[in-house]
This record gives sequence, C-alpha cells and structure tokens, in this order.
Amino acid sequence: MPTPLKAATTLAAILLLILTTAAPAQAANPSTKPPVSGSLGTYNVSGVYVTGVSSGGYVATQLHVAYSSRIRGAAVFAAGPYYCSQNTVAQALYGCGDNLYPTNVAALQTYTRTWASYGWVDPVGNLSGDPVYVFHGTNDTTVKKSVTDDLVRYYQHFGASVQYDSGAAAGHSWVTPYGTLGCTATASPYLNDCGTDPQNALLRKLLGGVSAPNTGALGGTLIRFSQNTFAVNGWANGLSMDANGFAYVPSSCAAGQSCRLLVALHGCAQSSGAVGTAFVDRANLNQYADTNNLIVLYPQAGTALSNPNGCWDWWGYLGATNFPIKGGAQVETIMNMVRRLDG
Repeated sequence: MPTPLKAATTLAAILLLILTTAAPAQAANPSTKPPVSGSLGTYNVSGVYVTGVSSGGYVATQLHVAYSSRIRGAAVFAAGPYYCSQNTVAQALYGCGDNLYPTNVAALQTYTRTWASYGWVDPVGNLSGDPVYVFHGTNDTTVKKSVTDDLVRYYQHFGASVQYDSGAAAGHSWVTPYGTLGCTATASPYLNDCGTDPQNALLRKLLGGVSAPNTGALGGTLIRFSQNTFAVNGWANGLSMDANGFAYVPSSCAAGQSCRLLVALHGCAQSSGAVGTAFVDRANLNQYADTNNLIVLYPQAGTALSNPNGCWDWWGYLGATNFPIKGGAQVETIMNMVRRLDG
C-alpha cells in the first residue's frame, strides 16, 4: 500500500499529465506591468467572484460554496464538483481526474446541504441564481469530461445559472488569447491559445456584461504582497502557499470608484514559483480589469513534500479534513485577502 506521501506525489503527477500534443503557438504578447512590492489595500468593492483552473478550479468551487453569501459567482476550468475527492487520494485520482470511480454527485450535494445546516458552509439557497461559467476542452484527458459534467449537475441541482463551454479542442489548461501553447496541448505553462476569448464569456456571465479589453498599455498597478500577512498560521509556506501573492488594481479602483473583485486561482505547476508571472500576465484578466473596474487577486500556492507540484488543496494534502469548508487553511487564508480588499 502506498504511503500518503507517495500517493499525493502520484496524484500530482497524474493530474499534471505532461503530454504535449500540439506545437507551441506564436503567442501574442500582452501588455504587462512589473510587480511592485506593497500591501493589499481596501477598496470600494461591490461584489466578489472567483475563477480557477484545475486544482484552482476545485478550490474556486470550495470558496464559492463555503462563502456563497459573499462570493456571487464562479468560473471553473478543467475541474469537477465540490468535494469531489471526499478527502480520499484514491477518489481524487480515479473519480475526479479519471472517471474510473463515480463522482457520487448526489452524495456531494447531500454533504453540502448537511454542512450548511451545521453552518460549516453558507446556506445553499445562496447558490440559486448565481452565475457559473464552466469550461472543459475536448482534448483534456487529465480531468475527464464526465467529471466536469458532474460539476455542472452539482451547480444546477442548487439552482445556479450555468453556462457550459465544452466545445473547444483545448487540452488541460487555461485558455487565453495570450496562450503560449497550441490549443490541444497539456504542458507547462498550461496557457493555451485556441483562437477564442473565454475570458470575455466568463466575465459576461459573471458580471452580466463586459466592456472590450484594454489592448494597449495597462493603466493599473500589479502589487506583490506578502501572503504571510493573511495566512491563518502566519506562515504561508506552512500551508503550501508561496510567500508572495499578486493583485492587479486598475487606476479607477485605486481612485475610489466602485469596483468588483475577481479571485483568480492558477492550477498545478502554474504558480509563480513554477512559471513566474506567466499566469498573472497572460490570463487575459488584467486587460479586462482595466476597462471593467475589476480588481484581480492572484493568490499563489507553493510546493511542499506532500504537494510537490504546487497544487491547491482540494484533496486534503495538508492533513486536515476541513479543507473544503469554513476554517479550511487555504480557504480562510484566501478569504482573509478578500476581507482586506473589500473591507
């Protein structure tokens, strides 16, 4: 029987599935801002939303379900339903990546309702009507489509308004016009160009409408801040999180205008420790942030013995069973950042 460390390492390796199936694209180069060291401020935030890819997609759903009174919608790429792993490495491997095991979506819905009755997550009624955007690529063999289908079913069960984009030929990746890989690839830095703009679709779904992105020089500030300040234990590395995170703040938001906040969670092997600011720069969110009064928070996971590929904790690798609910170490650390930003 494998040890927990070996099992976690195997899980991370399988989830990465580094198989390049397309040549690198000739990437468009976005306007970028070099990070400026600073601290998170408090802004005039009118609403909070969350998005993520792969392990970041799983934790985006954890944040949304746990704090649905505060987080108004979610956009999830290449991931499955809330609490899919059920705190079991084998289930995470064979039920939530591959689909050799069933995802037990009805049981996950029951867990959610029960935990809401305990106050461990917010009332499930908050999910009714919430906008949810879900993306799955037809060449994603890391997380099977049937798993993502169950994410859609999970949300629809609670009355969320779901838009499902499952027609693109993408591999296991965040799809962006600034992707450095071809559409079908599954390889670092997991930023694929499919000739489409899913960020327009997800922001239109979450926000109810979206202005065209800024294709010129960015006008905001990219802040590099200490995640230790927000870590529940005062030490981000002890939570398999990097010492620093990032936040893009448009000049309009810094000037006091009403803005919305989007929490954007990278996937495995996609943190700043692995790919620098590639996800922050190329996710195509800062461009929309400038023209839509949108602050973008980019928390950063880190590596650990139990998490060698820098995934977010969606299967319990930190050793606690409360990872998907209020009180979960990474959930609360990210929410501490949200609380600072929106006051």
